Amino acid sequence: MLLRPEMSHLKWCSALFLMVFLFAPSSIQAQTKKSANKKPTAAKKTEKTAKDAKKESASTKKEKLSAKDKAKQAESKKKETADKNKDRQANLKKKDSAKEKDTAKTKESKKASENRRAEQARRRAEELERKKAEEARRQAILAEKRRREQAAREARARALAFERGLRTETIENIANDNTEGEDPQIRRAAIAALGNHAGTVVVMEAQTGKILTVVNQDWAVRNSYRPCSTIKLVTGVAGLNENVINGEGNVGNFRMNLDDALAYSNNVYFQKVGANIGNTKIISYARTLGLGEPTGVNYEGEVSGKLPYNNNKALIYSHGDDFEVSPMQLAVMVSAISNGGKVVVPQVARAQTAQASFRGYLRRQVNLPASNLTGVIPGMVGAAQYGTARRGVDASMGVAGKTGSCIGKGTWLGLFASVAPVQNPKYSVVVITRGQAERGKYAAAVAGRVYQALRPRLNEKSNERNIALTPFRIAPKSQISAKTPVLDLDEEEEGDESIEAEGGDTPERTGETAAPKTVAPVNSPAPRTEVKKAEKIANMFPTVVIKVKKPEGESTRPRVVTNK
Repeated sequence: MLLRPEMSHLKWCSALFLMVFLFAPSSIQAQTKKSANKKPTAAKKTEKTAKDAKKESASTKKEKLSAKDKAKQAESKKKETADKNKDRQANLKKKDSAKEKDTAKTKESKKASENRRAEQARRRAEELERKKAEEARRQAILAEKRRREQAAREARARALAFERGLRTETIENIANDNTEGEDPQIRRAAIAALGNHAGTVVVMEAQTGKILTVVNQDWAVRNSYRPCSTIKLVTGVAGLNENVINGEGNVGNFRMNLDDALAYSNNVYFQKVGANIGNTKIISYARTLGLGEPTGVNYEGEVSGKLPYNNNKALIYSHGDDFEVSPMQLAVMVSAISNGGKVVVPQVARAQTAQASFRGYLRRQVNLPASNLTGVIPGMVGAAQYGTARRGVDASMGVAGKTGSCIGKGTWLGLFASVAPVQNPKYSVVVITRGQAERGKYAAAVAGRVYQALRPRLNEKSNERNIALTPFRIAPKSQISAKTPVLDLDEEEEGDESIEAEGGDTPERTGETAAPKTVAPVNSPAPRTEVKKAEKIANMFPTVVIKVKKPEGESTRPRVVTNK
């Protein structure tokens, strides 16, 4: 047993096992059951052990990796690290670049914002300056408006003061007139006719030159004025005598004849006539008819007037530019036209004997054919009948006259130079009014009231015969129908003169030669619309039989004048 100790151990073990089996059967069974119950736990332990073994195996495998693999792994990890570092650096660069861009954008944005603020400030400043400039302009406009309004008020005040001054001067002058030798009845009538107008009235016998009254003698004798359209009488006489105006009263192809040109006071007609005559001859005819020299009236301080030497403008023939005439000179002129060419010396018969036996004084006889001298009378009759003076005078009284309207001596002038009755001229009445509202038609109205006062004397039958009266023709004229509304033909006279006075274009400037639109040519067929508006009158006056004293050796049989 000492030699084989393992056998001894084996015996001892077998004996021990047998004893346990015999003495503890129940324990074994219980242990068996308990062992059976513990089998799942053992299985679990086995699985865990397997897993751990696998892990150990894997770990072992890992441990068993070769140095080469480890080197590769290390290299790969190093590469990854390098790549990460590179990516990190790239990201850092990107971030830095983005940051720089953001910074640049921020700077640009800040700069743009500053620029916007600066631009806004500039615009606000400009807007403020613009508003200031606009306000300054507005204030300047308002100031100019106020200045103009003030100037207009002052001008109106001056005009009113001037107008009042004219009327005051008229009243004072009338009060200072020398009335010795005047006809008191006619003087009262003339003063009443003048009324509130600032002006002067001359009433004279057309045949003898005897002064019946001169209202406002200072203006009538010692002052001279632009004759305005009354100068057309001189232009008309000159045109007839120079054959510029033909026997029918026409000038070239102008659509209005002499009669209507005088009646309507057409400026262009007389400018055309005057342009064909010239300044020198017009002055000569004006002197022949008594202009440009004192009349010789027995009042102190008479003026001689003025003639337009060295002026060749067309306005001298139609508007009387550079002419100056006194009302007394106009009375002498229209008397000479109507009394057969006698240029009389106007006189006041102050002595009682002179009044009873007054015969008048003759300065000279106009050396012109009677037909040329009286050729303007039908137009003067037309002015009273249907033209510029038609509303102021009663044409049935045989008034023949010429109106005038223009600027002179700082204000408007209204003129009317006339005679009546035209068949046997007895009185010359000349009126000149001054003031902003004055025109020729209003001066004609003053003369019309004077003629109304003279009506009884005009109708008186007289045994005296007008030996100087020469026959003249009065052609049929267009009578305006009372039922037909027409334009105010009175304004035809003032039309061009008003434009000229205001600085506008006048016909002589523009070269126009057309007749006024409201006037139909008398010697040409009228349009049907105008025929409906106007009625033709065959005769404005009945046939007149006039006896004319002829020089010895000539026939003295009556001469019959008929209308044509």
